[in-house]
Amino acid sequence: MTIAVTGTSGHLGRLVVESLLARGAAPADVVALARTTGRVADLAERGVVVREADYDRPETLGPALDGVDVLVLVSGSAVGQRVRQHGAVIDAAKGGGVGRVVYTSAPHADTSPLVLAPEHKATEELIAASGLSTTVLRNGWYTENYLGDVQQARETGEIAHSTGDGRVASASRSDYAEAAAVVALDAHRDGAHDGSVFELSGDVAWGFDELASAAADVLGRPVSYRRLTPEEHREQLLAAGLDEGTAGFVVALDGNTRDGLLAETSGDLARLIGRPTTPLAEGLRRALEA
Repeated sequence: MTIAVTGTSGHLGRLVVESLLARGAAPADVVALARTTGRVADLAERGVVVREADYDRPETLGPALDGVDVLVLVSGSAVGQRVRQHGAVIDAAKGGGVGRVVYTSAPHADTSPLVLAPEHKATEELIAASGLSTTVLRNGWYTENYLGDVQQARETGEIAHSTGDGRVASASRSDYAEAAAVVALDAHRDGAHDGSVFELSGDVAWGFDELASAAADVLGRPVSYRRLTPEEHREQLLAAGLDEGTAGFVVALDGNTRDGLLAETSGDLARLIGRPTTPLAEGLRRALEA
């Protein structure tokens, strides 16, 4: 069985490949797809098949998926472009005879008011309309999303957000990557996870006072959480050099967090990977070391 993974020059895609190999996949049965293949040349040296696949160049996608049985479609990072990009990959997968698509979506993408959800909902609909066998992994928040906050706290001694009392059930990218590898490797079993939708998140939903405490533990210095109003947060982001659109997007995400949209602890992630998810402080420490 040949398993292809998109976006392998990025963080999550690369980790999915590493998880596949760690779980016993033969390197020759793993296809690392990347826009810039030179960035994954080390995987080729380990026997992994490396192919060019550019979401914005559909002509690269058909050859990239030749002979692929299972495709792990790691969602793109270009906000506003994802539906078009993902649609090109889905068309190529359908035309190339791919047997299963495993897609990394967002929490409750079909119903959530989360600012990131609409593009993921639209992608899920495209996959459903394609008729391809599908497993949807609705990834929650990554602990690494807060690495910048921790790095800034090293200098300032504080983490400032407009999340209020909101909580986040985050897990490390490596946890989510391992779940994708498990599902992809299971796909050869008759009907395993076909049509399944998993709501993936960490085992513990933490608040931002706890994030500050974890940062203090990792950094070895006092760190506090400073609560901002959305207006104060926006002004702080603009003063730091962000444009209006980006600042508004960040403040909207904090509003989603404040409203509890990232706090669900379904247990699906731990069940898939067969172990507890990575604790917050440990995930932050690993991210800093990396």
